[in-house]
Amino acid sequence: MIDNFQGTFCLCVFFVFVASETAGQSCRGKCGDIMEDCSCHTTCVSLLTCCPDYNQSCLQVTPYSSSMLGGRALRILNLVLHPGGQLHCSFKGKIDREGFIDGEGRAYCITPLLYETGWVPFTVSTDGLHFDRSGEYLSVHPSKAEPAFEVILVNATYWENYDPRSNTGRLEMMWNSSLIAAEKVNIELWGYRESSRSTEGGTGGSPSLQAELSYLYSVGRNQPNTGAFSFIPEPSQDYSDWELGNIRITAILKSEGARDVQCLWSRGHVLAWHLEQTFRDDSAAWARNKCLQWDMLEKKLPNFLDELIECPCTLAQAQADTCRFHTDYSCDIERGSVCTYHPGSVHCVRAIQASPTHGSGQQCCYDNTGALVLTGDSIGGSTPDRAHDWGSPPYGEPPRVPGYSHWLYDVVTFYYCCLWSANCQIYFNHRPSSGCQNYKPPRAGVVLGDPHFITFDGLSYTFNGKGEYNLVTSPHRELSVQARTERVKLKNGTLAKATGLSSVAVKEKASDIIEVRLAEGQLQVLRNQKVLLFTEQRSMTLHGVFVFAPCPQNVMVTFQSGAGVEVCVHEGTMAASVLLPTEFSNQTQGLLGLMNSDQSDDLLTQAGQVLSPAHATAEEIFTFGAGWNISKNSSLFTYDTKYLLDNYYSSPSHDPAFVPAFCLPESPDDPLVADMLKMCSGEGAEFCKYDTLISQSLTMGNATLRAYQNYQVLMEALQPVLSCGWLPTPRNGKKNGTHYLEGNTLSFTCREGHILYGSSERTCLHDGVWTGEQTYCVTDDKVGFILGAIGSLSAFVTVGVMIRLHSRRQEREKKG
Repeated sequence: MIDNFQGTFCLCVFFVFVASETAGQSCRGKCGDIMEDCSCHTTCVSLLTCCPDYNQSCLQVTPYSSSMLGGRALRILNLVLHPGGQLHCSFKGKIDREGFIDGEGRAYCITPLLYETGWVPFTVSTDGLHFDRSGEYLSVHPSKAEPAFEVILVNATYWENYDPRSNTGRLEMMWNSSLIAAEKVNIELWGYRESSRSTEGGTGGSPSLQAELSYLYSVGRNQPNTGAFSFIPEPSQDYSDWELGNIRITAILKSEGARDVQCLWSRGHVLAWHLEQTFRDDSAAWARNKCLQWDMLEKKLPNFLDELIECPCTLAQAQADTCRFHTDYSCDIERGSVCTYHPGSVHCVRAIQASPTHGSGQQCCYDNTGALVLTGDSIGGSTPDRAHDWGSPPYGEPPRVPGYSHWLYDVVTFYYCCLWSANCQIYFNHRPSSGCQNYKPPRAGVVLGDPHFITFDGLSYTFNGKGEYNLVTSPHRELSVQARTERVKLKNGTLAKATGLSSVAVKEKASDIIEVRLAEGQLQVLRNQKVLLFTEQRSMTLHGVFVFAPCPQNVMVTFQSGAGVEVCVHEGTMAASVLLPTEFSNQTQGLLGLMNSDQSDDLLTQAGQVLSPAHATAEEIFTFGAGWNISKNSSLFTYDTKYLLDNYYSSPSHDPAFVPAFCLPESPDDPLVADMLKMCSGEGAEFCKYDTLISQSLTMGNATLRAYQNYQVLMEALQPVLSCGWLPTPRNGKKNGTHYLEGNTLSFTCREGHILYGSSERTCLHDGVWTGEQTYCVTDDKVGFILGAIGSLSAFVTVGVMIRLHSRRQEREKKG
């Protein structure tokens, strides 16, 4: 595609003259193509090279996202049809549904039920035969759907812990009545389960299971569309085996249970309110029986714990390791959310990527001291998930269905064992917290200011080339991170003799290409050369890559390997951090150096020669940096403006005509210097001074200093810490302390009538080993009987044997 841009540019220049020749060319069935005289590629809009019917053939929709449950009407922009005409929508080439055309000729497609997230392609037809117009929309996790389109379950906790004896047993719901164009509505219950395709199907995550979201029954028929409804539920004997589901509201014009019609959904929830009468009679006994059944099933399923990433040891590490962990929205310290399922914790994170074999997830929770909370100490401890909450490719089949597989395997079972009955230990036996003894923080390399580089090994240098360069390349792991720089513009409109970062493009293996570039002081994100909007969603799970944009000034991109890039902009100045797990050691090259904890070889050229950092001049470093310019056929960048075509696509990847200012004198006569010296102090001061002087702007110098300080905070948070591992509380005893890092001390005491055997105090040493011996509490009558019967030396040997037998019995009881 990139080879055709030269012809595309010529078309841009001579557009007026060739318009009549392109009139016969069409984008029908050719979206994404660049043809001889016009283009159907997304870049044609800004290049003014589109074929005449581009907007009517290559479709855009609003809204651009919908819950994977479907039922959202997507309006097709720039397509006006006859109000009495027909419209057919085909999703992924296999799900065909009727669309509709309103009285003003606007066309709509209704999103279908899918068991997956990500961008979904669709085609439309106006005759039912030729599906030659195409577009895409974003299918999202049900919990990320637009809140305005959600059926709100009033007092959701009561719905999930229903007790007919309280609050008159009445359940209430609310919705935006204007979103359903009807005076009357049906209110339906839909249930979710994962069932075998055949009676010979396997268990757990085997391919024999299939996801099933089905209509069960209506809780209200022909109800006024007032936006509110309440009812007293009756126990459902026929559908009691459906324990997870959603409320759906549709217009009565649609038949009950009709699939893929315009509707509103509630969030998924445990259906305590519709369970059989046995549950209502004795919910604890019912739940205990379910917990024991699950216990037996779980023992037959494959072990998923061994392939999970270990948790970070501290909250600071968890928040800094953005390439592998993301905030759990149900327990978010920054939003002040209540950690309902993890009491005592203040913040939890989830592993971004599901485990490769089983599609499982890791969750890590922390208390107000920043320490990792473990289930061995608290019901609010971290718990791993057999099914990742976000699902995982290829989706569709259990246990990889976003949201629902996780609820079935990991949440409903928590209700059985912990919330509805007192059998939480059974749950924690199968969902034990991860320790952090083997956790290794990622390494970080940074580019900031005009531009200054800090390698993965901590070497700092300045390279002011203009062009497109390899920031990081790892051929063995097929990771490429490229950076584009352009000259800094001064306040008076002239160009400084320095450059700044303007775009970063990244790709790993066969993933989508993500580019993050500076656009009018904010960040713009492109996926495969098409602009991504974050107006409806702050995060997107794409092909092989996850993108999170919490605000227009900050974007994080993470890949399946755990590699990640965070891009920030402050005061119009862009900075980028690349985070790599330790598996990338000795496998990186480029401007951020060879990651091997050795700064001396970081200035490694493409030719394999090493420039000595201690003796290299600014000019030699400039030559080194210029040598890391990208080849044209490896470029990941988008060239969708005349400026980019002229200055980057059609020009050398490194501009040989541009020579920066290698040093700048601090003239005492310069009125800027005094203020600069006050501002630029401490570490990073040299970068701050250079950028202030070269740009003649304190604002730019301050932006550089702030970016450097952010780097320092990141590096401090990612410092390795040593854990000695969890220690159990002795039976019939007490453990004082729940921190297990180097330097922490735990003390132990026994209840009255018991004698402490082992160490009463243990300290975590620098080699990861606890001092002392394991602690036990033994009843004093048994010890007294032994001491009275035999000599003291043999008595202590006998006590030791008793302790070991006691310990083995504890282990058997724990496993059983």
